[in-house]
Amino acid sequence: MEYTHPTALIPCGQDKYMSKNELLLHLKTYNLYYEGQNLQLRHREEEDEFIVEGLLNISWGLRRPIRLQMQDDHERIRPPPSSSSWHSGCNLGAQGTTLKSLTVPTVQISEVDMPAESSETPSPTDSRGLKPVQEDTPQLMRTRSDVGVRRRGNVRTSSDQRRIRRHRFSINGHFYNHKTSVFTPAYGSVTNVRINSTMTTPQVLKLLLNKFKIENSAEEFALYVVHSSGEKQKLKNSDYPLITRILQGPCEQISKVFLMEKDQVEEVTYDVAQYIKFEMPVLKSFIQKLQEEEDREVEKLMRRYTVLRLMIRQRLEEIAETPETI
Repeated sequence: MEYTHPTALIPCGQDKYMSKNELLLHLKTYNLYYEGQNLQLRHREEEDEFIVEGLLNISWGLRRPIRLQMQDDHERIRPPPSSSSWHSGCNLGAQGTTLKSLTVPTVQISEVDMPAESSETPSPTDSRGLKPVQEDTPQLMRTRSDVGVRRRGNVRTSSDQRRIRRHRFSINGHFYNHKTSVFTPAYGSVTNVRINSTMTTPQVLKLLLNKFKIENSAEEFALYVVHSSGEKQKLKNSDYPLITRILQGPCEQISKVFLMEKDQVEEVTYDVAQYIKFEMPVLKSFIQKLQEEEDREVEKLMRRYTVLRLMIRQRLEEIAETPETI
């Protein structure tokens, strides 16, 4: 009997309500699907208000680059590398100290000293008996020589690679340039935010943008429920995305929540979505059949009104021929 009380109704949109018991059934199905995973949802009651909270998966569906905030206007302070780190032996210009590199002495070898049976080129060594320099080592930047520079060609040096890495950061494994702060997430890649069932669509959008320090206004974006059939439903500002996700079901192969630009996406109704995946010849045959059906209906109407017109004229003629009665 407690579910018949007005407070047992859960808001799921503007002028939309559902019973608490029905929502609990959907929630049970949702958590069974994600059993043992961190996507399971929890519920609680706070001041007679039923609240569901947890992680919501949101897929990136952006077509234009987004602007990311700079974490700090000043360059980050990096601790000096230890002698055992892979930075040892590298030119660390960012810290203002330059480590002297080992120079390779020029050794002239005459034909007499060259072994006759060996056709391999000797590896360069230094005067103190160090091991031969390995040019293909990807981590350590070895000493430079004219031979080494010519041998590498257009390959970036370790200092160049370090400078590029210093200005590259990652969101979900996708890199963007730290200097320009411009980034386009891979279409369909998934992120998540922790929300609750009382948060509306604008609140979820702002939370997602703040998570990744995105400078773009939340007014530029919208959340869409995209079905595998091609149907696209835009969430209204009064909708609750977490409640919508629960009601749509947990399987993301059937439906997903996408973040998209408002001016780049149009809603697709269920009726239209049924024809989206058909090939063009099939669609043209549908149009031809509809056109033929329309022509038949037009002919029917024309015949009907032609008959009615004749009947009206005949009646008017009969009235005109009948003598006027007093």
